[in-house]
Amino acid sequence: MSKFEIPMQVTEQVAQLGQRIRIARIRRGWSVADLASKAGINRNTLTALELGKPGTSVGVCFSVLWALGLDRTLDGVADPDADLHGKALEAARRPSRAGKSRKAGEDYDF
Repeated sequence: MSKFEIPMQVTEQVAQLGQRIRIARIRRGWSVADLASKAGINRNTLTALELGKPGTSVGVCFSVLWALGLDRTLDGVADPDADLHGKALEAARRPSRAGKSRKAGEDYDF
């Protein structure tokens, strides 16, 4: 059985997010223990997140961003209104008209 391999681009983005979280922590003058405590997680888990370990849960990531006061930066992540490709696919599947047109005399067909 083969292990799931994360695409290189995703690995790089996870590492970049970890670096950004580390910079935000350092700018606040917080230690790993300080931020881990504020986020309600273990210090080792925070270290794994900052190192860009892809197995770190999304819940941990959101908790850490919340503790840093950066949770509002997530508002644009996977925003359906910004999904231009998905919107185009949805529009292509829509029928060209809502329903069968009816003649004026068909309203009272007793």
